[in-house]
Parts: sequence; structure tokens; C-alpha cells
Amino acid sequence: MKAIISDIHSNLEAAQAVMADIKSLGITEVYCLGDVVGYGPNPRECVDLVMNCKLALLGNHDQGAMFDPEGFNPSAERAIFWTRQQLEQADGNRAQKERRWEFLAERPRQHREGDFLFVHGSARNPLNEYVFPEDIYNQRKMERIFALVDRYCFQGHTHVPGIFTENFQFYSPEDINYEYKLDGRKTLCNVGAVGQPRDGDWRACYVILDGDMIRYRRVEYDVETTIKKIYAVPDLENFLGDRLRDGR
Repeated sequence: MKAIISDIHSNLEAAQAVMADIKSLGITEVYCLGDVVGYGPNPRECVDLVMNCKLALLGNHDQGAMFDPEGFNPSAERAIFWTRQQLEQADGNRAQKERRWEFLAERPRQHREGDFLFVHGSARNPLNEYVFPEDIYNQRKMERIFALVDRYCFQGHTHVPGIFTENFQFYSPEDINYEYKLDGRKTLCNVGAVGQPRDGDWRACYVILDGDMIRYRRVEYDVETTIKKIYAVPDLENFLGDRLRDGR
């Protein structure tokens, strides 16, 4: 049994709450699909937390913190430059600073494990491609993505959780009562976002993979503390905190 998380986005309160929930279930294998940093106020602490995961992939914001960000809107770009400054600070521990940079630099873009593919974005573009629920109406796009999936693919990036089936159906966690049984047909699973959900539910989201069962978990956290931290950083625009309340 493993927990699969994604898109922490420097939200320490959400990450800690999810890790506590995972621990309470007796799960020791945690897979992170990337975007540990970006948008939020605690990049260093979140990188430190994810270092303990069994698998951690590279996300586009993680890459943006190391190199020049591409395709970012002005708010996201400003946040990622601030994030880079935070990671460049020794924070009283130069060795830990170096470990963080080495950790981010060594992250793979994808991981295969039997029938399972793990990416941040999509099977076609593991780092940057979004697969939104409305893409089920883009048959050409979905056919090309599914063609690259042997059986099952877990992904994040959109911050919108749900299941995509090979016959181009999308099911939100609510549609399937928060669980889905893998039956051999090709399936894409977006695990949602820990630190910045965008499906109208402010609670942190992740999934548990137990054999052939996927179970979605929603976890409450101290969102107001995170928002206050964002407000206190001039380079993080206030709306980055405001939208946490609404899950947008």
C-alpha cells in the first residue's frame, strides 16, 4: 500500500497534515509527483519533508526554481524567483542547503513500476502537459496520451483530482464515492493537490493505492496560518493565499 501525493507548492501546513494522515493509516511508502515548491511560503521545509519519500519526481515549479522558469504567468514567476532566493539561503545550515539543491537536481521526470507509470504532467510530456477534465472532448489529445500508457498512469499538475478512462470518461472523486477499482483497462489517475487544490474543495487531496484500489483522501489543515504567511511575503501576491480558502 502506498500514498501518492503531488503539488505541495511550499504549503507546509497542508504537507504536514497529509503526512500525519498517511502515518495514521500505517503507510510507509510515499510517492510524490512533483511541484514541491512554488506559490507558497515554506519551500525549504517542504523540500526537507519530501526528502523522506520513497519516490519524488520533478515538477515544473521545481525545475523553475533551478533554472529560468518557462511559461509561467507573472505571479507564478515572481513567486518562483522568491522561492529560489529562499533555497539559496544557507538558513544556518550550509550542508542542508546543498542537500536540497542536490535533491531537486536529481529528481527524475517519470518512474515506471510494473503496470504503473508515475509523472507530474502527462505520459506525453511528464513535466509540463496539463490533462484537464474537459480534455475528454479532445479525442486526438487523449488518444495520443493513452497510447503512451501501458496500463495505469498517476499524475498531478492540474490540481484537479479524478479518474480518466480509456473510453474518454472523467470521474471526480465525488462521482465514484472516493474510490476506484483498477480493472486492467488503461486508466489515468490525477491524484489532486496537497498544497493548492483547484476543484472547489480547500482540503488537501491525495490518493492511496492499495492493490488494485485507488482511494482518495481529503485532509483538513490550518489554511489560515498558510494564508497569513503568504500575506507577509511581498513577493507572494495576496491572491495566492486567498484562493486557498476556496480551493481555486
